[in-house]
Amino acid sequence: MKPENPTRDETDALGSVRVPQHVYYGAQTQRAADNFPISGLVFPKSFIHALSLLKKCAAETNRELGLLSPELAAAIVTAANEVMAGKMADQFIVDVFQTGSGTSTNMNMNEVLASRANEILTGKKGGKVPVHPNDHVNQSQSSNDVIPSVIHMATLDQIKNRLTPALQGLFSALSAKAAEFEGIQKIGRTHLQDAVPISLGDEFSGYAAQIQRGLDRLAAVEGRLSELTLGGTAVGTGLNAPPLFADKAIARIASETGISFRKTGNHFQAQATQDTAVETSAILRTIATSLFKIANDIRWLSSGPRCGIGELTLPAMQPGSSIMPGKINPVIPEAVMQVAMQICGNDTTIMMAGQSGNFELNTALPVIAYNLLQSIELLSTASTVFNHKCVQGIDANRAACKAYLDKSLALATVLVPHIGYDRAAQLAKIAYEKGEKIPETARREKVLPDNILNMLFESK
Repeated sequence: MKPENPTRDETDALGSVRVPQHVYYGAQTQRAADNFPISGLVFPKSFIHALSLLKKCAAETNRELGLLSPELAAAIVTAANEVMAGKMADQFIVDVFQTGSGTSTNMNMNEVLASRANEILTGKKGGKVPVHPNDHVNQSQSSNDVIPSVIHMATLDQIKNRLTPALQGLFSALSAKAAEFEGIQKIGRTHLQDAVPISLGDEFSGYAAQIQRGLDRLAAVEGRLSELTLGGTAVGTGLNAPPLFADKAIARIASETGISFRKTGNHFQAQATQDTAVETSAILRTIATSLFKIANDIRWLSSGPRCGIGELTLPAMQPGSSIMPGKINPVIPEAVMQVAMQICGNDTTIMMAGQSGNFELNTALPVIAYNLLQSIELLSTASTVFNHKCVQGIDANRAACKAYLDKSLALATVLVPHIGYDRAAQLAKIAYEKGEKIPETARREKVLPDNILNMLFESK
């Protein structure tokens, strides 16, 4: 009678380990799964895809250099292509909170690819013959140059192919609203108090410019993210990697991705630190801060609708209350603001992790990778949702804009060049005490001829 949950023996340097019969991973992955039952969080698909791509390009390069037989290389490449296509996704089980070098995840990939390659060649998964996870899949590599390379690969790919298009779409929507609202005059506000007039279009042009500067910041870091540590192996010296390996493997990665990846100019800097990841996270935090400001402004400007500011009307997405009929809340801006909070928290984690570059290796690579890629994912999706479900559907409440502008005491500012600051301040005080608007108080007090007052106030 067959056992209910059949297993097989796999071995590593510490001895034999029983793993489930149906899985592709081996002993080191099983040990890591047993050692780190911490969060249930695993690396995202973007990271697994980039890691598999690196292994594919490494196998092709090792074959070209005569280090790996064509037959073994072909089997590894086929297995890597399958992983890149999303197959065997359930085989990458190691928790994010693991060894700081990410060795467990590197070996998880090595074992899965070797196991699948062996299945292709022999009909039987697992084992180390004919394809060995270390000797063949990990040939010319170390976890210490692989994982930092994959962080850069996955990060830059997601920035270029997900985040940048999402932000460009949001920029376009905000720019369109700036043009649509150009002629709508309203009161500006500073310190949450009435200030001088501004157009609603001016306000939205500021939001659009925030997003454009975020795009500029992302573009500025691309060159540093395109540097890969592959070829440095354990400590940056390139031990056990042929001199041509890194250049050839990275050229293949560049060709596959369409991104101009290149070998780092200094392996010791690139493997001992994660400064570029820290810099990138700070940029993501800055963009998140911009999104928070924009979403919060829009939330306040749409407040009401009758007892708040109410200068904007947002699309009604869902009922806002379980007890108050007819209440509609600014749910999309609120979601975007919470995303920004999460990204700021991720940035703090990455900053602290970046300080863990002890001697020749940073030992907080998994948490850097996870948080950095999560921030990119959240920014991408939140920007798209904000664009399509909120910004594009915003309408201006022209009546509210005009009403607030007409009754603002800040209109006294336009009189300052003609009657001086003190007299204008006195006029504002009189208007406030009498419940008047500034233009009617100015006319009653005869501070200037009517024709000049008409010119000043009609232009605002």
